[in-house]
Amino acid sequence: MGGFSFAQGFVLMVTTTILSVSFSAFGAAEKGQPFPELLAEGPKRIVVGGQTERWRTNLNYTDWALKNGQFYVNDTIVFKYDPPNVTDQYSVYLLPDMFSFQTCNLKRAKMVANVTQGGGEGFEFVLEVCRQTYYFACGEKDHCKNGQMKFSVTPESR
Repeated sequence: MGGFSFAQGFVLMVTTTILSVSFSAFGAAEKGQPFPELLAEGPKRIVVGGQTERWRTNLNYTDWALKNGQFYVNDTIVFKYDPPNVTDQYSVYLLPDMFSFQTCNLKRAKMVANVTQGGGEGFEFVLEVCRQTYYFACGEKDHCKNGQMKFSVTPESR
C-alpha cells in the first residue's frame, strides 16, 4: 500500500506551492526587496485642507475629506493654522455625534487643539479606532456654521 492517492498528492502540491511563495516573499524582504503583494502600506500623515490651504475659513472641509480618499486607523490628521491675530483665531474640537456636527453645537464637544497649537508643524491627531466616525470642527466665532470649518472621517483597517 505505498504511494499517494490523487487527493493527497493534490494537497501536497498546493501546500508546496504556498510554502514556496511564502519563503520567496520572506527572502525578498530579507534582502531589502519588498514583495508588494504581501506588504501593507503604512499610516499616512494628512494635512487638513492640504499643504497650501490648511485649516482656515471658507474652504469646504467636507468636500476636502471626500476628495482626500479613504482614511485608515493610525493615520495622523494634521491641523495647521496661523497663530492667533486680531481678526482670526482657529481651534479644533472633536464633536460627540452627528447631530452636534450638523448643528455645530459645541456644548458636549472636546477641545483637542487650542488657538496656538496649529502653528509650526501643526497639531496632530491620530485616528485610533476603526469604523468610529470622528467629527471635527473649529470652535472659534462662527467658523463651523458659516465658514464650513468642519468635517468627519471614519477610518477603516488596512
